[in-house]
Amino acid sequence: MTDARRAALTEIPVDECYRLLRTQQVGRLGVNAEHHPLIFPVNYGMDGQTIVIRTAPGTKLTAASHANVTFEVDEIDQRERSGWSVLVRGLAEEVTDAHAPDLVRRTHAAGASPWAPGDHGHWLRVIPQDVTGRRVVPGELPPAVDPRAYL
Repeated sequence: MTDARRAALTEIPVDECYRLLRTQQVGRLGVNAEHHPLIFPVNYGMDGQTIVIRTAPGTKLTAASHANVTFEVDEIDQRERSGWSVLVRGLAEEVTDAHAPDLVRRTHAAGASPWAPGDHGHWLRVIPQDVTGRRVVPGELPPAVDPRAYL
């Protein structure tokens, strides 16, 4: 197999990472809690380059408030063995009515709509400090069925 036909891993420029973040609604929030790193699936929206998450009270909200967190979003095509992943490292902050009215308004307007039932009346903003992305570009895929399987 030639190098041109092999799968490749490429870095995604930061501006494209933000564009990709805007194409999805579900990501994963990573926090440190209960003596372990924990990862939670969350619905999110974007306010410019800031990630906005609506959440319920509990471990996720408590661990994320005023803490360094990670946030990851990806899109995977298993059939083509390709996809991309964006990782954001940043500071999370709960937004309450004590914040400036414009910030509260923008946060609520960011489009974070929870899919899960229940009370999701709390808002988190993840302020990015570092954004990286990677894309897997497929090479030549193996045959769908191993030719040795036939008699």
